[in-house]
Amino acid sequence: MPALPLTNALTIDVEDYFQVSAMAPYIRRSDWDSRECRVERNVDRILALLAAHDTRATFFTLGWIAERYPQLVRRIVEQGHELASHGYGHQRASDLGPDEFRDDIVRAKQLLEDIGGVAVQGYRAPSFSIGEGNLWAFDSLQQAGYRYSSSIYPIRHDHYGMPDAPRFAHPRCDGLIEIPVTTLRFRGRNLPSSGGGYFRLLPYALSRWMIRRVNADDGRPAIFYFHPWEIDHEQPRVAGIDLKTRFRHYVNIGRMERRLDDLLQDFRWGRMDDIFLGRPDRPSAH
Repeated sequence: MPALPLTNALTIDVEDYFQVSAMAPYIRRSDWDSRECRVERNVDRILALLAAHDTRATFFTLGWIAERYPQLVRRIVEQGHELASHGYGHQRASDLGPDEFRDDIVRAKQLLEDIGGVAVQGYRAPSFSIGEGNLWAFDSLQQAGYRYSSSIYPIRHDHYGMPDAPRFAHPRCDGLIEIPVTTLRFRGRNLPSSGGGYFRLLPYALSRWMIRRVNADDGRPAIFYFHPWEIDHEQPRVAGIDLKTRFRHYVNIGRMERRLDDLLQDFRWGRMDDIFLGRPDRPSAH
């Protein structure tokens, strides 16, 4: 009998278009509440897409979003998806000191657990902002009660990246594992193979080939990520942004939902906790 295909991890970073790190120079944090928030309708579209494919995923959710849209958080949980933390206010871990970081991850975890009624075990740093300069963050996550992180991207990038980090899940401190998003090792370099802007920019066939290579050659599940705003081609355009940010943020947004539909058909997908923690029982927070 042929082996069953691997189950890959599908993850969604629940934040809105105005909270993207690259927009920070153009949109003040104090203006967030005055912006049109479109995250609820976009997450509902994602939930419908996942339901159509009978697929479960992990939603790394901002505490700021959960606080304002608690019913959205409950719908995520009620439909069988994993609720995980993206921190509270989308501040890069590399921009915070140890005390500020601890306060952020504890606040987000408690808020999400109170709203969702489930234990929050996973964390992803905004903009994959754990690296060589702040590895102490893993101790803080372990002490706060998280069981895994997905906060390192082992590539070279102008905003983030730790290219020499292990490519696959590995222990960081007692009781905590790091699960990096997926890269393909090719000619001595790690190539981004896990979603985000690269998935929108590159031909879908190339992204599919890279994930298949990781599954077949490395024998490992892929970790794929995207954001709700990436399926929203009607989102308000932010004026005055530089050309690089404009290109990265808006390229192929109109094609994203169709590509996700293809992705869900071409691979098996599941929740991070089911794949990496081996916990079929999903613990309650209460």
